Amino acid sequence: MKLNVKLKTLPALLVLLLALHGGPAWAMDVSDAYRQALAYDPSSLAADQALEAGREKAVQGDALLRPRVNLQASVTRLRHHSGETASQLLSESSSGTAREATVQMVQPLYDRGATAGRRQLREQTTLAQTEFAAARQQLALRVAEAYFGVLVAEETLRVVQAELAAVGSQHERAKARFSVGQDRITDVQEAQARLDGVRTREVSAQSMLELRRAQFRETTGAAPDGLAPLSPSFAPQLPQPAALADWQARGESRSTLVLTRQSERAIANAELSKNRLASRPTIDVVASYGAKQQSGGLSPLVAPDGERTGAIGLVLNVPLYAGGALDSRQREAVARLGQADNQLAAARRDVRLKVQEGYLAVTTGVSRIAAQQQALTSASSALDATTRGRDVGSRTALDVLDAQQRLYGAELELVQGRADYLLGRLRLALAAGELDEDSLRSLRPWLAL
Repeated sequence: MKLNVKLKTLPALLVLLLALHGGPAWAMDVSDAYRQALAYDPSSLAADQALEAGREKAVQGDALLRPRVNLQASVTRLRHHSGETASQLLSESSSGTAREATVQMVQPLYDRGATAGRRQLREQTTLAQTEFAAARQQLALRVAEAYFGVLVAEETLRVVQAELAAVGSQHERAKARFSVGQDRITDVQEAQARLDGVRTREVSAQSMLELRRAQFRETTGAAPDGLAPLSPSFAPQLPQPAALADWQARGESRSTLVLTRQSERAIANAELSKNRLASRPTIDVVASYGAKQQSGGLSPLVAPDGERTGAIGLVLNVPLYAGGALDSRQREAVARLGQADNQLAAARRDVRLKVQEGYLAVTTGVSRIAAQQQALTSASSALDATTRGRDVGSRTALDVLDAQQRLYGAELELVQGRADYLLGRLRLALAAGELDEDSLRSLRPWLAL
């Protein structure tokens, strides 16, 4: 039996087959989520249509210098009456139908304005391609933010629930010791206050998790189930190349923001050229062929019958005066070009800053995660020491609660730091104009797949 399966249904079938055979569940990573979003996200689908529309601009530009062929046809009902016959060919009264058809071809031979217009329309196609690439890159970042938002929210809820269990155990212990006179009532009250605070944070964490899951679902169209979590053996790395100047040079040459502004400047420059050349003469080759027929007995002097006419020649058009509109449009184009120059300079400045921001997020993220890991280890050791001190009477139950809170806080900071590091790598790639599916796939070593 032959099985035909569409590609889009393959991930769901893999999950089902693995579940039926007891194998490991299929884990979705960031690149998988991105592929889901490509076929679902409305902004991605809109970018696809915008690209298709933009590609037609180049076709329209080429058409400006290609031949134009027109067909004109007419059918006229005529009734003629003359009081006196001036000729034997012209009867006193007659009626009939006259038909006429003409085919005309116009081929631009010299039109500098049309040449500038073609260059402008082709540049609009380039702009559409750049905007499409920018939309894809923004989608990749949004998917990654939604993905890691779910992971951080899940870890936050897990840690808060673990803290809730630990604080609850301390609360029960304080009540038991108070009932036999070994603890003060303030210890029970303090434990109760901590327990109530953690319960409040649990509610907030549950609400945040639901929000992050909804954001992921709205972005990708897929349920946020089976997302690959962060790897326990998380080892951050410095960016390659290591020099900030190299990344900034990449950004100034590849960033979609800079490329967009460059295309806009080229379009403005072509508009200026087009308006400067609008007063130039144009020369067209014009060829035509026409035929006339009539029926109903009309005289040939009124409506020729069977006449054929062919013509070919050159047409010179010299614009002389257009009410000042040509000069006005030229001044406008000069101002638009100056605006585009300044916007391009601003884009390069913004890209340099964005690259530096992403670069620092990655480089400082390496040392930040190392410090957070050490802080977590220290907090765990401090909790063990505080617990032993409480058991021998040198520490109080309040000290234990404080140590527990520091431990769980350090764990949450480490989870957030790892997610920020991975997002920093993607933002650096985005600022450099290099964010794509391969960039998302490169995050797999830091995920538990």
